[in-house]
Amino acid sequence: MTDRLYGGDVEHRLRQEILLGVGGIRALRALGIEAEVFHTNEGHAGFLGLERIREHMSSDGLSFDQALAAVRAGAVFTTHTPVPAGIDRFPRELMEKYFGSWAAACGISLDQLMKLGHRPEEATEEPFNMAVMGMRLAERRNGVSALHGEVSREMFAELWPGVPEEETPVGSITNGVHGATWVSAEIAEVLSDSVGENWQWADADAWQSILTVDDQVLQDARDASKVRMVDHVRDRLRSHGLAQGRSSSELEWVNTALSPTALTICFARRMATYKRAALLLSQPERLMRLLLNEERPIQFIFAGKAHPADELGKELIRQIVAFSNDPQIRDRFMFVEDYDMALARSLVQGADVWLNTPVRPMEASGTSGMKAVLNGALHCSVLDGWWAECFSSGSDEDSAPGQSFGPNGWAISSAESIPDEARRIELEANSLFELLETQIIPLYYDQADSQESFSGAWLTRVKENFRTLGPFVGAHRMVRDYVEGLYIPAAARAVALSSDDFAGARTLAAFHSRLESEWHQVHVDRIEINEDVAELGAQRQVTASVALGGLDPSEVDVQLLVGHVGQSGELEDTQTVLLQVHGHEDEQHLRYTGTAVLSTAGRMGVTARVVPRHDLLEVPIEFGLVAWAG
Repeated sequence: MTDRLYGGDVEHRLRQEILLGVGGIRALRALGIEAEVFHTNEGHAGFLGLERIREHMSSDGLSFDQALAAVRAGAVFTTHTPVPAGIDRFPRELMEKYFGSWAAACGISLDQLMKLGHRPEEATEEPFNMAVMGMRLAERRNGVSALHGEVSREMFAELWPGVPEEETPVGSITNGVHGATWVSAEIAEVLSDSVGENWQWADADAWQSILTVDDQVLQDARDASKVRMVDHVRDRLRSHGLAQGRSSSELEWVNTALSPTALTICFARRMATYKRAALLLSQPERLMRLLLNEERPIQFIFAGKAHPADELGKELIRQIVAFSNDPQIRDRFMFVEDYDMALARSLVQGADVWLNTPVRPMEASGTSGMKAVLNGALHCSVLDGWWAECFSSGSDEDSAPGQSFGPNGWAISSAESIPDEARRIELEANSLFELLETQIIPLYYDQADSQESFSGAWLTRVKENFRTLGPFVGAHRMVRDYVEGLYIPAAARAVALSSDDFAGARTLAAFHSRLESEWHQVHVDRIEINEDVAELGAQRQVTASVALGGLDPSEVDVQLLVGHVGQSGELEDTQTVLLQVHGHEDEQHLRYTGTAVLSTAGRMGVTARVVPRHDLLEVPIEFGLVAWAG
């Protein structure tokens, strides 16, 4: 079951995930490890949530709903895919085969079990969605970059019906990489001497010192990594050629393949279709002109593997290999087979430019570029994944208040608004080639001093790359974000709901049940506000008539939302005002009042909504219960 990650059928995949999730929890128990926080990534270990529910019901005497509340309190779920196709889904019959007894032991029906992996209104016969289950079994959820957080809120918004997409309770923590694993010894020495021995943990202030590094010292460190990369790639080409039956004489060209001084651009990663490894090949004549320019030589190294079932990904590799077989350019444009960590390490350490060409916004985060920039490579990418929040063009709009950042790489223009795929490829390839022709190549070969063997202007950008990206792309920053933003709050939450014989979990489950039975009677029937034209900063009294059914006013908040009226009629840039109850209007309606301040100019609008309130409810819209006016 565990000898091969990919290649099995759906049932094999389900069994693997049961082993990882349920088996993982039982392994921890056998080792005597008691954790308060459980973090699952995608749905791979997601079934641990079901096992924990069963444990609480069996050992702590909780009902299913109470156990669910207890499990969710200490759970963190991270989604890593921006597309539904990347999520594991299992047929109902397989879920019944493997979890029918679990449902019976928990006292719930198979339909109730399936609901955990279904979106609202989804038929019970639909496959069980592991990401949906992950969202439902955790109170804290995140994507893996700021942009991916936005995409994830859109993907999963319907799990919280009635909640505006921007309020969907899915945050983001951007991925990071372990510097010591990927940074070359020479660059690590430069960073230790300038930023400090603990450069992996250094803050932004410490990274300022990289600007004082002597250009020749930095260039020597980069050159050493590059020479080692060239030797490694030559060895790989030679060994692969011999393994394929080629003679030593046929492989003579490999001895001089690649130049340690030529501008070297690398593309190495999983060969998924959306990553568009062959974007450069969409304009072959333009590419050939660059490759055959002997005055400003440029070389490309590609590497990567496709999923065994991804025929389109394999076709991308075939296209690159076919182009690289041209004798004119095979020594400067190549695909290196058998991609592994050793090759990856060599490439990220030796590349001058790291190329990334995904279809925005399909790159959840991406990490290969992070490894490269920590070695002094400059990143050239579509503004997707981590690069969308880290690229600096050098303009003031890319800098935080009080800071001034220079350019730290390049951004390939995205034509995501163009529905025609061929036209989009053309536009984005044009952008890439224009960057190469007018910025990247000229900058690399800009020797202001003819006595120098390197470009001072290029190294200035390399230093800016280190200064702006070094504090961010490391795994230490990512772990800190998880610990401070998710793990510590989740641990406190787990303790709060489990103490005193799970009194908090019992109370919260009872409140949720009460809301579910009464919420259909909750509505805002009328909003009254003075609509006279007013100056900026003017105040307006607001009255709302609200029906709460059997709920008490202490169990809800009535919120007034004030904002601009957009072109579609929806409110934008809203501010929220909490309304207060001031008696009854009639037997069914309460009067709520408050004051709205017109803080911006333009056409303004208001609406009101009712959301649950409870001391144990951290996020009012967590249950997806919102009653809007109208």
